Amino acid sequence: MNGADTAWIIVATALVLFMTLPGLALFYGGLVRSRNVLSVLMQCIAIACLMSVLWLIGGYSIAFGPAEGGWWGGLDKMFLAGVDADTVSGTIPEVLFFAFQMTFAIITPALIVGAYVERISFAFVMTFSALWMLICYAPVAHWIWGGGWLSELGTMDFAGGIVVHETAGLAAVVLALMLGERRDHKPPHNPGYVMIGASMLWVGWFGFNAGSQLAADGGAAMALTVTHISAAAASLSWAALEKIRYGKASMVGLVTGTIAGLASITPASGWATPVQALIIGGAAGVICQYAVTLMKEVLKVDDTLDVFAVHGVGGIFGTIMIAVFGHGAFGPQFIALGAVGVWTLVTTFLIAKGVSFIFPMRVSEEDEIEGLDYTAHGERAYDIVG
Repeated sequence: MNGADTAWIIVATALVLFMTLPGLALFYGGLVRSRNVLSVLMQCIAIACLMSVLWLIGGYSIAFGPAEGGWWGGLDKMFLAGVDADTVSGTIPEVLFFAFQMTFAIITPALIVGAYVERISFAFVMTFSALWMLICYAPVAHWIWGGGWLSELGTMDFAGGIVVHETAGLAAVVLALMLGERRDHKPPHNPGYVMIGASMLWVGWFGFNAGSQLAADGGAAMALTVTHISAAAASLSWAALEKIRYGKASMVGLVTGTIAGLASITPASGWATPVQALIIGGAAGVICQYAVTLMKEVLKVDDTLDVFAVHGVGGIFGTIMIAVFGHGAFGPQFIALGAVGVWTLVTTFLIAKGVSFIFPMRVSEEDEIEGLDYTAHGERAYDIVG
């Protein structure tokens, strides 16, 4: 056990949790209408609580238990069986590795929230998220990070371009298509929240990527550096493209570019150089912005907060760039993207369809017009703030 590595991963774990609470919650909360902001915050924190419990019960075991045929980790480590304060995983306590990976299991289903805000029932959100993490996310984490079949194939995904961003992005598309469009489209109610939330995500992402080195060393320092460069480059390229296309660069657009740059560098952050990060981020700001246009204006898919266009496309792009820059082979990267893509699409649809027989997926027209803050949770944001 290494004290420096342990100390750094404790900090990184806190940073990744900070990404969801309050970073993602504020980022998403600012993008919706004021009558739905509390429902978004509620969804994010409730998912965080539920995933934490489920990760202890069985999620960790499925993802990181002893490999069984390369497909899942089994159930031997349910409730952290056999793990105590002295059990080591690499150079850190295994219970710390459990906690670090738990924060990834929290943020991945929380990312999907952006696809269905303002029109989904809370009971459906909780039930779907629970099943999706255990059935979709945890096995994929095992395939790539837990010594599973894609890992043996040579797939490279340092911090979650496939495991986190592709799965969340594709799940978002499935749910958006199943739900249908919102009844009306309004601009973000509080761009200030969006900027604050994006900034928290940016800071927290250092734990996400640099923490994935699982050591306090030069590799972690490089991962942190390339993460920052990619985010900065994507922010600028997104804003520049907005200025060219629309005559004005918006703050919401700029910080959306930030997230695109962060998502794109995530899979490559363990191998990319600063110059490569500059290229990845600069390209991501352009590619993801056009992906938003394609989804909303051409395909007419109401992925409300652009989960697929930013996270999904960004994660897939960064995964491919690992091979483009010669850090890995194209074959394993594309096989992993294809296999995980099919798995995610099929499991997401089946889980959502099954849950919809128990709990309605979409709220009533009256509830949607009134807003989910009051109809689902009995609260109003403007009552709280005076």
